[in-house]
Amino acid sequence: MLSGSFVSEDIEDYYTTPYDLGYGHIIKFDHDFIGRDALEGLDPEEQRKKVTLAWDAEDLGEVFASLLDVEGPGYQVFDLPNANYGSSNFDSVIDADGNVVGVSMFTGLQRHERRVLSLATIDPRSRVGTELRVVWGEPKPNRKTNVEPHVQKEMRVIVSPVPYAVTARTEYAEGWRTAAK
Repeated sequence: MLSGSFVSEDIEDYYTTPYDLGYGHIIKFDHDFIGRDALEGLDPEEQRKKVTLAWDAEDLGEVFASLLDVEGPGYQVFDLPNANYGSSNFDSVIDADGNVVGVSMFTGLQRHERRVLSLATIDPRSRVGTELRVVWGEPKPNRKTNVEPHVQKEMRVIVSPVPYAVTARTEYAEGWRTAAK
């Protein structure tokens, strides 16, 4: 079941390409494969890119506090350590003007970093350090039996690198995900 604030009638809006997922550098067109023509037709520089979104602790505190506030707005439950309440979560990532610039997926607490993080595919013009927002919660009306009544909340996030952990980016064995030499 698809879950989250991103909703589209076109199933292709949920598709990702290797470029979106950070695998563009390993695409080779020196052999035939299913989807080759479609990939060759894409401009790699215009494809979404994979990033980590670091969620704002104050906004998360409001969501957690709403679980016990009988008079407050009541936000979508944020389960720990993983906040995925469907088989595939897609939450809208929006810019300061409210434009959808990507989708957030795989959200959860990363205890070692003491942060809630999510992986996202976003517009390639969104740079590391940019503040965006994730729309947390399902849109209304919602007939999903596993989702309690709630209101949506825009959660501040900071566009961050993948992998998020500095140690993983700098000290792990040399590879395409690291800066190690």
